[in-house]
Formats: sequence, C-alpha cells, structure tokens
Amino acid sequence: MDRLDAMAMAVAAIDEGSLAAAARRFGRSAAAATRAIAVLEAAAGETLLLRSTRGLRLTEAGARHAAVWRDVLGKLRDIQAEQTGTTISGHLVLTAPELFGRLKVTPVLESFVDLHPEVQARALLLNQVVDMLGEGVDIAIRLAHLPESSLVAVKLGTVRQVICASPAYLAKHGQPQQPADLSRHVCIGTNPEGNRELWNLRHDPSGARMRSISVQTRLSINSVAAGLDAARRGAGLVRGMSYQVADDLATGRLLRVLAPFEPDAIPVNMVFRPHPRRWSPVRGFVDYAVPILRRELAQVAAVVDWLPPAGAPLLPSSDPG
Repeated sequence: MDRLDAMAMAVAAIDEGSLAAAARRFGRSAAAATRAIAVLEAAAGETLLLRSTRGLRLTEAGARHAAVWRDVLGKLRDIQAEQTGTTISGHLVLTAPELFGRLKVTPVLESFVDLHPEVQARALLLNQVVDMLGEGVDIAIRLAHLPESSLVAVKLGTVRQVICASPAYLAKHGQPQQPADLSRHVCIGTNPEGNRELWNLRHDPSGARMRSISVQTRLSINSVAAGLDAARRGAGLVRGMSYQVADDLATGRLLRVLAPFEPDAIPVNMVFRPHPRRWSPVRGFVDYAVPILRRELAQVAAVVDWLPPAGAPLLPSSDPG
C-alpha cells in the first residue's frame, strides 16, 4: 500500500470513526485499514491514532499529520477536478448546535448536497463544542463569542435569549414587568435534574449591568423544543433563543416579555480552517450557505430585535386576581 492510499484510508477512518467503516468505503478488508495506519505511523515514527472499544482518537501528532493528509489529498482532487471538468466533490463534515442545526443548517446542507451529487456530507448536531481538528470536522456553526484561534470565522448574524409565553397564559396570569415578577409565574426550564435555573437579565433597562436571577422552574423538560411546545399550550413562561421563537412571535402564538431586560445579542459564526481549496466542499458550502444563513438570521432579527421603550409592556397588563 503506497503512502497516498494510506492517507486516504486514514482520513476515511477519522471521518467514519471506525477502521472497518473506512475499509468498507474503499471496498477493502479491515486488515487493509489497519495496515494503512501502520504505514503512516512507521513513516512518522510515532503513534498517530489510538484505537479502543469506544472508537478512534487522534494523538496530538496524529492531528497535525491528519491536517497535512487532508491538504495533500484535497490538492490532488483539485488537480483531477480541473482536468476532468468536475466541480465540487469530496466529503464534508459539519457541526452545529442541535436545534439551530435542525431548523437552519440542515435544510441548507440538504440543498447543497442535492446541487452537488459528488459531495458526501455528515452533520453532527450536538449541544457541545466539538474539537474540529481532532474529530475531523470541516465547518462548525458557533453561537457564542469566540476565543482567538487560527481558524477563520465568518459572522452570519446574531441571536438573543428571549422570554415568552402564550397569550392565553398571560391573559390568565398577567405579564411580568420586572425580573423579580418571575417568582410568581410558572417558569418552564430545561434542567430535568433540578427545579431552579439561573436566567441572566439586565439589572435595569437603561444599564449594561447584568444579574443572574434564580428562577424556580415548576416544569422542567430536558428538551428546548418540548419546553417551547409546552409554552405554546399555555403551560408557562419559557426562555428560548430568538431563532427558535421568531415564527411564534410573528404569528402571535407566543408573546415576548421582559424585553428591555434581555442580555445582549449573541454572535453566530461559521468557523473553518484557513484557505479552503477551490474545488473543496468546504469552500463550496461556505460560498453557498453564508448568504442564505445571513438572510435567515436577518429575518429573525427583523421580528425579534425590536425593543420597546424602557418599562413599556408588550401586552396590556392584567391582574390575575
């Protein structure tokens, strides 16, 4: 087995998380995949890939070598693409937060794959930060302020945390005017292990100082989507991200409360390694998806980012009696 074949097999193993799966991709035996790793480790003079019953894990040296393998193989694909007239081809691994990925990213990924039949894509929708290099991830969608790194970050827009409830609930229980009013409301949380959560809100509408309000959550569900469903049915107040409730706010299924006390907006970025190759699915997806996701988030902002004057209610206040 030559070095290029071994590189291709190793990259497939990293992407698939299994030597056996990588071997099946190339129509080879599991033993061939094992030999591929042995060839590369012999050339490097050190261990590159750790194998266990839980899967594969790159060593620190393996992560550096894997980046080189991907670059070499990608450049060869670019040369072949130019010679054959092929456009975008190859494997793409993307990660995003679960609900944002389901609502916003996956539909874009589906249409991208449909446009490019030579692309194979894998989406990891996880509510945790994934080690892009170690896990072989090409693109990550991050909803957070980013630390300094060597990765490229393209800003897509912003989202914000909002508190809302159904019109029926607010008509029955009244609308909270101050964060302290949350104590007399039914609040829906997403921490099933306890009946309290910390909700970050401004100390006052005109200031930048934040405070954490300990909120008693009389209903706790380990799913944001299920919590939002409960709020739509009138079960109580729920805290969600603006992209999750924009349609509800636009149609009036949910109404926003305590808007002047909300924390600052959170940036949404698409993150990837520098200098993606011309014909790579990474560059193709970035070019395709960025304008679509920017437009989607701009539409969310048009619905959600309006703030009323400080102290102004979003509903006529009612006395629950």
